[in-house]
Amino acid sequence: MNELLAFVVRHGYLLIFAWVFVEQAGLPIPSAPLLLAAGALSGTGELNLGVSISVAVFGALAGDAMWYELGRRKGVRVLQLLCKISLEPDSCVRRTRVSFGEKGPRILLVAKFIPGLNAMVAPLAGIIRMGLRRFILFDFLGALLWVCAFTVSGYVFSGELERIAERAAFLGEWLVVLLLAAFAGYVGWKFYHRRKFLRNLRISRITPEELKLKIDSGEDVIIVDLRHALDFEAQPETIPGSIHMDAAELEEAYEVIPRDREIVLFCACPNEVTAARLALLLRSKGITRIRPLAEGYEGWRSRGFPMSQVRLESSGEAAAVTE
Repeated sequence: MNELLAFVVRHGYLLIFAWVFVEQAGLPIPSAPLLLAAGALSGTGELNLGVSISVAVFGALAGDAMWYELGRRKGVRVLQLLCKISLEPDSCVRRTRVSFGEKGPRILLVAKFIPGLNAMVAPLAGIIRMGLRRFILFDFLGALLWVCAFTVSGYVFSGELERIAERAAFLGEWLVVLLLAAFAGYVGWKFYHRRKFLRNLRISRITPEELKLKIDSGEDVIIVDLRHALDFEAQPETIPGSIHMDAAELEEAYEVIPRDREIVLFCACPNEVTAARLALLLRSKGITRIRPLAEGYEGWRSRGFPMSQVRLESSGEAAAVTE
């Protein structure tokens, strides 16, 4: 901690801006210890608290604005890329979409306090074409709240932080080893459960080519689009003949689902995880002719196969429009 405080004093406000920007840009470098240190140094007169808060907020805004623009230009592929490098890639997109759907731009006020959610909200705001001014306003308030929570805490408890730093100095390199070991254990535990989760989701999938052949031949296939309403706002197209249902709705309706027709589920999440999870659940309830679509929505779309336009009903549900 002593070394961190000295490092912050030497490089000052530029370091604070760069560190926060890099974290918001996606690198796993937590800013909280640095912001606490900046607050503590402000309490001892080494830094100015107002300037420290300002440059940190500006750094957060700069990083978020970059992801907002990428989301606006590249669409859902940005979220899928972020999820592939996440420790919980299959739930982060879904959790972010649900949070955005329930709270709208207000989720930006608290997103930086929630691991995983923070990396997703800025690109998702761009994907759904949230107005830039609205995004900047809510993102600024959220960044200000997040920065102040740490810098002001460091300022108020600057004396205690110095004493903690003195005690930590006695541990020397062993403290670093302990922290690294704890982090490695956490990552290993997440990775193990991630691999176990994917093994449980191994289930026979139908390829886009196979599905198109069934449609072209006139086979009576039930195609269910499990995407979130926000996906429809960003990409208002779907596979021809598909119906939109929420995963929870489909699960509750399992008793009336036909057993004599093939059912194909698709979503827009990594590894088709929502479709695969639901297919496994419904199979356990006796619906055996059900398969997820390999590569999901993007797999069908990327092959240039026919698409139907979608409109959002007043209730938030999506309906296909017959051309």
